[in-house]
Amino acid sequence: MPFAIYPALFFTVVLLVTTAYFLMGGLPLLILQHDTPLDARFIRSFFAIYYKGVFFAAVGASVSYALWGRFAFAIGAAAMALMAVALRKRLIPAMERIGAQIQEDGASAITRFRKIHSVALLANLTQLVVIVWGLIRISV
Repeated sequence: MPFAIYPALFFTVVLLVTTAYFLMGGLPLLILQHDTPLDARFIRSFFAIYYKGVFFAAVGASVSYALWGRFAFAIGAAAMALMAVALRKRLIPAMERIGAQIQEDGASAITRFRKIHSVALLANLTQLVVIVWGLIRISV
């Protein structure tokens, strides 16, 4: 059994825990009114931290899987890292821009911010499903 299996398992568990934690933490944040820039700033920071964590865990998993010889999983983990970068580049600035408009635009900006928040959570759920699917595939 190659040594790379241990870091692969570690980084996969980190991905699983991080994704599940932020999904469970982000879902209740939808009940916030999102009517102040402070709410928007908190949620934006919440997802910014998540995307950084997922990026580093996915890169670690990708390298570990490659060293283990599981190249399909290495590519999958690298795709998760790239997805985290893409979501961070796209959603965080949008949250920042719309969050700054909440005071002026009111309900319109709140609706747009909630939609972006929902999209971020849906992407998070998708990542969680992919990780669990990958764990099932590894164990088979």
